[in-house]
Formats: sequence, C-alpha cells, structure tokens
Amino acid sequence: MIVSNDEEPVANQITSRKYHQVEGIELEEDEFGTFKDRKTGKLESVSRFTWRNSQGVSVQVISYGATITSIKLPDKNGTIDDIVMGFDDINGYQNPLNPYFGATVGRVANRIGNAQISIDNEIYKVTANLGKHTLHGGLVGFDKVNWNYHVDGTKVTLSYLSKDLEEGFPGDVITSVTYQLTNDNRFLFDFKSTSTKPTFVNLTNHSYFNLAGHDAGAKEVYNHEISINANYTTEVDENSIPSGKLLPVAGTIFDLRIPKILGQVINNIPGYLGYDHNFCVNKGSSQDSTFVSRAVHPPTGRVLEIYSNQPGVQFYTSNHIPPDPKGNIRDSYKVDRLIGKGGAYYYKHGSFCFETQNYPDAVNHKKFPPAVLYPGKLYHHSVEYRFFINKS
Repeated sequence: MIVSNDEEPVANQITSRKYHQVEGIELEEDEFGTFKDRKTGKLESVSRFTWRNSQGVSVQVISYGATITSIKLPDKNGTIDDIVMGFDDINGYQNPLNPYFGATVGRVANRIGNAQISIDNEIYKVTANLGKHTLHGGLVGFDKVNWNYHVDGTKVTLSYLSKDLEEGFPGDVITSVTYQLTNDNRFLFDFKSTSTKPTFVNLTNHSYFNLAGHDAGAKEVYNHEISINANYTTEVDENSIPSGKLLPVAGTIFDLRIPKILGQVINNIPGYLGYDHNFCVNKGSSQDSTFVSRAVHPPTGRVLEIYSNQPGVQFYTSNHIPPDPKGNIRDSYKVDRLIGKGGAYYYKHGSFCFETQNYPDAVNHKKFPPAVLYPGKLYHHSVEYRFFINKS
C-alpha cells in the first residue's frame, strides 16, 4: 500500500511506463499528482499521458478533467514552444481561478438559461453557478472529476460515469473521450456518450491557445490572423443567454470568413471585452466533419486548423482573465493574478479558445440543432486539431 503524506491510502498508484511505439508515435504515462474525490473522500492518482511524434510535436493530457495540459511544436526556426495555457501541478488545476484550462467540459458546455432544461415537456432544474444561470455543467462538472482510462496502442480513452441527477441532469451518462496524436501533426479526439434517460449532453474541450507560446501574452495574440467558417452567430442577451435567433455576420465585426488580424477587431465588440460568441458552422446536411476555424501566427509561422462534426464553435478571447496591472504596484494588489506554467502570469487577451459544440442552451430552443440524447442513441462529437508550419 502506498501512503500519502497525510497517511491516506492512494488508489491506483502509478509508476512511469512507456507503451509500444506505433507508426513513429511514442506514448508514455506517469503520475501528475493526487486528487481527493469529493464524494468518496479517497485519494486517487492522476495519470498524465505524453505523446511525441517524429516532427517534434508533443501533447500531454491528464486524467483529471480529461484535460489537455500541454501542446508543444516547433516554429519556422525550429524553436519549440508550449502553445496552450495551463499549470505545472494538480493544485493549479484545482485552483478556483482556473478558467477550465484544457478541460473536457460537460455534461453541458456553455450556458443554460435560468438553470432550467425542458425535455419532452418535463422541466429539470440544474445547478446554477453563474448567477441564476448554469455554466459548463454546474459546480462540479466533468472538468472537476478524475476519469478512468484505457490504453490501446497509442490511443488513450478516458471515461467517466455521471450519475442520474448529478448537477440536476437526468440519466446515468457514460462518457468517453479518445485522444490520439499522428505523425502528420494532427491531434484527434472523439467524445461519445450514452444515457439511461432522455438528457442534455453538449461537450467541448476548453484549450486556451497562443501560437506564439503560452506565456507570450496579449501582444502576440493580437498578431494572430483568425478565420471562422460561419455565416451566422447566435443572438444573446446581456448575460450571454441565447434568444433563439441567428444573426448574419455579413458586414459586422463577426464576419471572420475572411481572415482578420485579431488586434484590429478584438476591442471593437459591442457590449463585450472581446469575442465570446457562438458561431454557427457552415456544414452540409449530410456532411460529417468540416473545417471550423483557422489561426495563423505569422511571426512564428505556426498554424492551427480545427475540424469537427459539431454545428457550432464558441470563439472566446480570454476576456475575463484578470488584466495586466502593467507594473502599477497599487493595482497589482487589487488583481487576483493567474499564475501558470513556469511561473508565467496569464492576463486578459493572452489566449483564445475554439470550443466546438452544439449551440448554447440548445435544448431550450426548438429551432436550434437537436440536443436531447435518448436511451439507445449515441452522442458523438469528433474534433481534429491540425498543426502546420509556414516557413516562408
């Protein structure tokens, strides 16, 4: 029996292990720390999985929250940087200031108006954690639990059982996410859920990107060229709750069909501190996965493209991370500064997110894409991150 410092037994203690290399991909597992289960009080080991390919790309995922903690890739000069925000240890991910860095968000990502869902004329009150509304699954969503895992070659599948009425949602829901890195610099993940009762499932990954490096700040985020394959956004009120209407992007600040330099538009969003909006992805009725968005950072040559089978993507520019006090000592004491990997300070507009998803609050809007998961049916959500280097 392995005993922690507080003399409690640790379940599933992990020793570092390497798995067989498959098609040039290396996968290894080690321990990232321990997590105390809120329900059982037991200490559990948190696993970390590290993929490496022959192109110098590596990705790390931990079992806590099925969270992407690191994505490293070279720039056009061969310099390798970590391009996602995160923390060095498990304590950082359990910090109340953590804005879902890299996490699998569920059972329902984004917002639910008035913390209430209607399924087949039955009303369910779910946990409110954003005033009177629900955000990202409630107080203890999928990001705040330790997932089980299974390794198959260089694929890792993490699984979690969400019990009936957890955070108020009906049905026992078993969810899995399978991660895989390829040798052509694609990182793939596949969400699947089934339920014992009609319920609402809308998952996403909440990685925060800065292609100049996780610690490069807003100055470099502003240099990114952003494009999103969407003709419409969902209209929202002052609390970001959808009205049910779709708004055309043509002629507006939300028209990102033609790439725009983020620094030229980010501070001109009416009523917002930046982008925090669902874009309705252009997708054929019989089309599965499609191009969603692209980010280009010309100074480093790094490019990120995202493909998914989901109808929406939330584009978020880290508006609510505390702003940089800019050396003003008096102001610095007023700010709960967010300290990330390597002691880096993370500030407002220091990163951006492309959260593939169904439309927010979809279960409460008849004209939005179907959102109810019925017993015997499968929720399936695929995502592909493609990384490129422009060397010119």
